Amino acid sequence: MPTRTGTKTSARERLLDAANELFYSEGVQTVGIDRVIEHAGVAKASLYNTFGSKEGLVCAYLELRYVRVRDRITRTLTRFRTPREQLLGVFDALGEAFTDPSYNGCPFARASAEMGADSPIRRAAADYRSWMRDLFRELATASGYADPDALARQLQLLYDGAGQSARIDHDPSAATTARAAAATLLDAAPLLTPASL
Repeated sequence: MPTRTGTKTSARERLLDAANELFYSEGVQTVGIDRVIEHAGVAKASLYNTFGSKEGLVCAYLELRYVRVRDRITRTLTRFRTPREQLLGVFDALGEAFTDPSYNGCPFARASAEMGADSPIRRAAADYRSWMRDLFRELATASGYADPDALARQLQLLYDGAGQSARIDHDPSAATTARAAAATLLDAAPLLTPASL
């Protein structure tokens, strides 16, 4: 990770900060590389020496967003004692994102929607989605649900839908609604029987 010396930041950090701000608010295709470079206040060579290309910068931006989302969720889940409570706690972490005035939807969905199927950018988005699905699956397994894979897919749909609603409908309560739907889903999902353990 980039290091700060006093108030001076590295070119890498300035480029990532600029990319994060511009790509997230306006989209990765809309924002040209010259604009990111100007916003970061670095030489064009810094971008190419650090990231290789705009595509490399976009992938690094998505990695930054992924780390921030993962850290926010992980931090939120420490407040809950059981895996079932943690499953619902994921929606609490999502709700925290929705209260940010700059919330502009899922950066992974937005970036991947602008790219071809074989783009490294789509693969970066897929990595984030896989982590989210794995988290739901692990917590569902630890909670004793009979089909943690199906439950993880269903919870991820609720999670994704809440994000879309929060952005399109400007509805910060979407996470609370999704959490209530997830609780209903968890109550209805079959648990492993003692004989199947």
